[in-house]
Amino acid sequence: MSRRGWALLLAVGFVWGVPYFLIKVAVAEVSPATVVLARTLIGAVVLLPFALRQGGWRPLRGRWAAVAGFAALEIVGPWFFISNAERDVDSSTAGLLIAAVPVIAVVAGRFLGDRLPVAAGRWIGLLIGLGGVAVLTGPLTTQGHTWAVVQLLLAAVGYALAPLIVERRLRDVPVVPLTTACLVLASVVYAPVVVVQGGLHVPSASALWSLAGLGIVCTALGFVLFFTLIAEVGGPRSTLVAYLNPLIAVVLGAVFLDEPLTWLVAAAAVLILGGSALAGRRGSQVQVLEEIGREERA
Repeated sequence: MSRRGWALLLAVGFVWGVPYFLIKVAVAEVSPATVVLARTLIGAVVLLPFALRQGGWRPLRGRWAAVAGFAALEIVGPWFFISNAERDVDSSTAGLLIAAVPVIAVVAGRFLGDRLPVAAGRWIGLLIGLGGVAVLTGPLTTQGHTWAVVQLLLAAVGYALAPLIVERRLRDVPVVPLTTACLVLASVVYAPVVVVQGGLHVPSASALWSLAGLGIVCTALGFVLFFTLIAEVGGPRSTLVAYLNPLIAVVLGAVFLDEPLTWLVAAAAVLILGGSALAGRRGSQVQVLEEIGREERA
């Protein structure tokens, strides 16, 4: 991976590690659907002027099915699942469980036609990372939070599959129009839900700041960085941000929300970090095949 790829990976990992903390603050006062609607509306409003400068929706003609699929897997489903789950579990726990994304991405790639060999060390790293997730799952289920765990794992599945759509169907689409279109679609889905729920009320300043941060930094800026990352390193590798997000979530949860930093959380974080280091390595055989592929496409 190039230096630019690593820089983008770290940037996205940080920006997308913050939402777990902000979501935990927001869901204390507003519904999960309201959190999703606020994120998508604010993000769309911020990006819309820039999208119009890049041709508006014209670059998306003939690709709306792929756009809708990506929006469903990356935003509509996962953002609600995570927000709803965080009403029952700590923000740090939510961030750690989402670390199943790279494992799911590799398995999904096998079923969706990715025939490049995966080095043994990378498989080991992915399994170690998944082991860190498993460390947390047992206690949560015994505490009656099984549905929260299921929702977080469903969100992880969406996050694992969504980059594959971008890489195969939307890679040459301008980043800002694509991001804005996805946010608008998600807003259209959740606006009637919030109205029906009667959740239109003004929360406290802390909740408002959390929603603003989710929309501007974690959504608008985060997606621009994420699509740039996919273009730089590819869809499967881009899912490695899920190994960085939990570390940010754990630190913010412990420092600002007084979430307990127990030996269980620490052990899971160590496993995830170690797995990330191994999973990020690429075998020489894979590198050779990638170089051959580049030469054939040239």
